Amino acid sequence: MEKEISQAVIRRMPRYYRYLGDLLDEGVERISSNELSSRMNVTASQIRQDLNNFGGFGQQGYGYNVKFLYEEIGKILGLNQRHNIIVVGAGNLGQALANYVKFEKLGFVIIGLFDVNPLLKGRNVRGIEIRMLDEMDDFLEEHEVDIAALTMPKEKADSIARKLVDMGVHAIWNFAHVDLELKDENVVVENVHLSDSLMQLSYNIVKNQTIKKK
Repeated sequence: MEKEISQAVIRRMPRYYRYLGDLLDEGVERISSNELSSRMNVTASQIRQDLNNFGGFGQQGYGYNVKFLYEEIGKILGLNQRHNIIVVGAGNLGQALANYVKFEKLGFVIIGLFDVNPLLKGRNVRGIEIRMLDEMDDFLEEHEVDIAALTMPKEKADSIARKLVDMGVHAIWNFAHVDLELKDENVVVENVHLSDSLMQLSYNIVKNQTIKKK
């Protein structure tokens, strides 16, 4: 039986990958858990525990080979594969996603943009044509799509997500202002709420101001 990895560990893996990428850029060949701990502000024991979920990768007295660990975490995160993405909702946020070139360096390739606004029909965003929503079914039949990013009003998100699942898309990256809960064990949903992050930031601003006043 495959070991169940906690979501807390999974959330930390992209951060490890990012820091290891920075170390590679700096020419660092190996690093101890203590050294990585001081950079990331995560305890060394937490780092070792997290990585032990996937086999460990370190050697006592040597630490971690940065390039090897970077590549192995990339494999764990599925970054050694190409993932085709469509974006449903070609407004400001949808176009911003399409313009973010770093996604492609990680293997996430946006191949389609869809919207209902006829004024957007035929426009290109970084070489990707904006199509109308009624063209999506044919597009999905002709292309292999792994992930659908939803950047539309929340009222439409649920029905669009269900339609995408029916058409064979099994991963939804949801930016609509609603938590999607698709009752299908074969479908993965990541709900992204940008406003939640801002509200957490706002809370910490208020907290710091209160502390300074005391």
